[in-house]
Amino acid sequence: MGTAAVIDASFEVRPGEIFVVMGLSGSGKSTLIRMLNGLWPMTSGSVHIGDVDISKISGKRLREVRQKSISMVFQHFALLPHRTVLENAAYALEIQGVDKKKRTDLATKMLDTVGLTGWGDKYPSQLSGGMQQRVGLARALCSETDILLMDEAFSALDPLIRRDMQEQLAALQADLGKTIIFITHDLNEAMFLGDRIAVMRDGEIVQIGTPDEILTHPANDYVSAFVRDVDRTRVLTAGAVMQNPRAVVSISGGARAALLTMREQQTSGAFVVDRHRNFRGIVTDRETQALADRGGSDLTEILTRADDAVSSETPLNDLFGRAVESSTPLPVIDERGRLVGAVARATLLAALGNVPSTTSSLDVLPPGQSAGSDDGSQKPRIFTQEPFGEEGGAL
Repeated sequence: MGTAAVIDASFEVRPGEIFVVMGLSGSGKSTLIRMLNGLWPMTSGSVHIGDVDISKISGKRLREVRQKSISMVFQHFALLPHRTVLENAAYALEIQGVDKKKRTDLATKMLDTVGLTGWGDKYPSQLSGGMQQRVGLARALCSETDILLMDEAFSALDPLIRRDMQEQLAALQADLGKTIIFITHDLNEAMFLGDRIAVMRDGEIVQIGTPDEILTHPANDYVSAFVRDVDRTRVLTAGAVMQNPRAVVSISGGARAALLTMREQQTSGAFVVDRHRNFRGIVTDRETQALADRGGSDLTEILTRADDAVSSETPLNDLFGRAVESSTPLPVIDERGRLVGAVARATLLAALGNVPSTTSSLDVLPPGQSAGSDDGSQKPRIFTQEPFGEEGGAL
């Protein structure tokens, strides 16, 4: 009796998601994907595509399901060397009996989609590895199936070309909304592409979760070791590391109300929101005090950094440039523009090192020095280990 290549691998793939199956060589991931389209038989269990159980069909019926529902992209391209790029892209349509004009038109369109406009009359040997893989992807897209199986599709490519293909697949997925099952041994690739990830070891799935969940809450020591060297800046988002803003004031509350909040929270600035909690900008204690001293109250006169807000979905690697240029934490907003958190530079560094952050949302004043003091002294910038307030004072 041999050793089972896949053991009790139970999971469900949601329509329109990229579901990544990740594991080292010999983990069973490539065997698993070949079971999904009936290339390799299973000794027990089932594979359901809609209301069809792949394990219960064969022959003509299985071929029909593959043609209508499933396309596959292989690691080594699987192109026919004696056919042109266009003919390779249209091959699946040809064996389905689609007439020449229709398949030529569709193949041309898909070659354009993957960035190979004008290359249709070339042969595979005239293309780089990355371009050959684009042909394989175009061929899969020509089938117009809902499900795309990709088995180590980018593993044979050079790193720069591989990253380019990953980004192109992500862009295509945003437009096409395919259901993609993507096999890889590269954790960074899995984290970049996957909506959810299944980690395999010795034929078993040891964890399924989002990239954030896999990275921040590994199921066991194996997964923890697996993710140790991942590029966290490509995976973690602002929403994953943000903290509650400590000093938040209403734009309609006026200068003196803002000063009171900053004094109570011991901060040298505050985030400003409207009555719907939409982020409007940042005010500092000095400018707010100056406004109050001259009899003013309207905070819109002294608002700054109104364009600094970032989405909670923004990857950390997109935040570093902004954080370096900003003297204050970056405000984080939701899809409706409402303030939901803040990310400080020290928080970014803590996330990279996978250590707890000890930053506050805005600079904390030393004891005895209130916000809005007029002594002209420079307020030191320090951090606090206290959690941020839930509502931030004035709201």
